[in-house]
Amino acid sequence: MLEKLAKQTAVYGISTIVVRFLSYLLTPVFTRVFEPAAYGVVTDVYALIPFALVVLTMGLESAYFRFAAKADAAASAAGGTPERIAAAARAGKRRLFATTWGVTLLAATLFFVLAALGRQRVAGWMGETYAAHPQYVLLVAAVVWFDVAACLPFSRLREQGRAMTFVGIKALSVVVNVALAIAFALGGLYATPFGVGWVFAANLAASALTFGVVLLTTDRTVPRIDRRLLAAVLVYSLPLLVSGVAGTANEFIDRQMIKYLVPAGAMAQLGVYGAVTKIAVVMMLFTQMYRLAAEPFFLADYKKSDFIGMNAAAMKYYVMASMFIFLGIALFRDLFALIVGADFREGIFILPVVLGANVLSGVWLNLSFWYKREERTQLAVWVTFTGLFFTVAMNAALVPSLGYAGAAWARLVSEAAMVAVSYWLNRRYFLTPYDLRRIGEYVALGLGLFFAGALFARHVPVRGAEYAVNAVLFGLFALFAVRREHIDVGRLLRSALKR
Repeated sequence: MLEKLAKQTAVYGISTIVVRFLSYLLTPVFTRVFEPAAYGVVTDVYALIPFALVVLTMGLESAYFRFAAKADAAASAAGGTPERIAAAARAGKRRLFATTWGVTLLAATLFFVLAALGRQRVAGWMGETYAAHPQYVLLVAAVVWFDVAACLPFSRLREQGRAMTFVGIKALSVVVNVALAIAFALGGLYATPFGVGWVFAANLAASALTFGVVLLTTDRTVPRIDRRLLAAVLVYSLPLLVSGVAGTANEFIDRQMIKYLVPAGAMAQLGVYGAVTKIAVVMMLFTQMYRLAAEPFFLADYKKSDFIGMNAAAMKYYVMASMFIFLGIALFRDLFALIVGADFREGIFILPVVLGANVLSGVWLNLSFWYKREERTQLAVWVTFTGLFFTVAMNAALVPSLGYAGAAWARLVSEAAMVAVSYWLNRRYFLTPYDLRRIGEYVALGLGLFFAGALFARHVPVRGAEYAVNAVLFGLFALFAVRREHIDVGRLLRSALKR
């Protein structure tokens, strides 16, 4: 069964890497056409959008997977011919989709109307740059509407196992966004008074097209809210909403605290911080592709014993793979720094810290599946509010004096705190035999090799020699992991390609 998860992760992963690579082509473009302060506006807005998406989708993505599995189980329990069981399952899922999609459309429409009517006031709250361009607020609100409207149709594709359709539509969106953004750059539009507004205009065009295409996959389902079903779904999803709000706040509040707590040059520092975190794209992509595959996988209707075994094994392999990626980027961070413009490279020293935080983010994601499966989603609130507390406290303590470096360390501490609380909850309520010794080996070896590379680069003045040494260190980790886990690399690649 873990092979199925590996295959799904590979499908989402390879496709998502290609799609997101196209998207991140915009980072070298934007960091060369915008000054750090202007790019700070882009960083600021794109930190706020995910927060709006989490609020407006109300945790219904995870709820959809869980209740779709329940629809399958209910149809099987009712009995009958295979055709009758399949038809009953389809009908239950259709009613579930119509309900969850309908309520998210309603929430998104209300949000857009309020943002449009109050755009002048909202722009004033966000700062001088926005006050001069209240149309930025309207554009971003429209982007949010289309993204929320497409969210449940995309979840439905994932539940149906239609990974290539999912990724194909996402790819179309990214290609359109990138093409328009680059066309606007070549046309000199970013140098006009509207400035970064053209970034949001390109995004809006791509989001609108994406919604139009994904609409074709809904089998003409009409959004219609079943109140009784919605009540049951919301009991499951609202704790996820609360935890999602806190979790997303952990992701964006550091940007806001840089914006408001740095004594001088805040938007420029925000721009540098945003650009450096973009360099950590590979780690973010790995965590995302794992989530896309693992969420519907682990929330399916497995026996408890099977779930525990698979979750424990998945944690070990996740840490192994994420430390491999950590080393690949951290050891060669000077080369990755070339992705961004010269004005942004001063912040490359925080990259290992950002990568470490991303590794921990995936760890607590893996620790969250058990309480989602057991429908004890209220426990997520404890985890994410712990992270939010440490995010706010550490940023307040560090950002005024250290700037964006303080924000990076605050994020690492926050993620570590969430891992600690998640692990404690797991030990208390749903004991899972994670292989801590093996996990510890991968973490210790990865960090040891990283510090060895840093020490060599500092004390050996021969230019370029550190890259050869770092390549050897990177290879050592890979060799250790393959031998330790007895991984048949060829078989794994063939299995993924067959999928």
